[in-house]
Amino acid sequence: MSEGRLVVITGAARGLGRAIAQRFAEDRLVLGDVRAEQLEETAEALRATGTRVHSAPLDVADRSSVSSFARVVEELGGADVLVNNAAKADGVGGDSFWELDEERFEELVQINVAGTWMMSKHLVGPMLERGSGAIVNIASDAAFYGSPRLVHYVGSKGAVLAMTRTMARDAGPHGVRVNAVAPGLTRVEATEGVPADRYALYRDNRALAHDPEPSDVADVVHFIASEAAGYMTGQALVVDGGFVMPT
Repeated sequence: MSEGRLVVITGAARGLGRAIAQRFAEDRLVLGDVRAEQLEETAEALRATGTRVHSAPLDVADRSSVSSFARVVEELGGADVLVNNAAKADGVGGDSFWELDEERFEELVQINVAGTWMMSKHLVGPMLERGSGAIVNIASDAAFYGSPRLVHYVGSKGAVLAMTRTMARDAGPHGVRVNAVAPGLTRVEATEGVPADRYALYRDNRALAHDPEPSDVADVVHFIASEAAGYMTGQALVVDGGFVMPT
């Protein structure tokens, strides 16, 4: 039996990350998250269904943690697919940009922007050598909409979208594709603190009536990493039921 692809998913302990891991269950998985206990629970649940899973602690904002995690992936043969899902969102609907604390801004940019870049930098090598591979960066539809009172998160996810385009141009001549998926507001553990009025905004203004599920995002991530999307790179697919419709 073929070993199959090695798919690396960051921020995989819960929420969207866990749903994405479940969608890639036919592949070999390497899961990383800063929440070690929840990460192992997710890994064990997947192993119970027959999925081949390695898990390792990972803080994408810490250089040494990223390096250690990358060595684990390298020992397993190198990633065929990297899903940069690890991120932080806080203060949704809170401070206007002139009220936001500098440290909060810097912390979130370090995780969401630098973390995405560092993971890609450390794991892309084997893809370049093989002449194939896919990186999927998880952005947010907030970067298209310009969600108010959320400048640190919106700015970081806008940077992820911009980096995706440059990464695609850098890696494209080597046969490696880089795309982004931009989910809308989805009820998961990471969004428990989002105010009710923000959920209402999405509910009242999206084209599709039903509430989103994490699996809706996971399905698109799985597609964009597949050979069915083999001629797609540098793109961003919005998965929010038609709340924003970028041109």
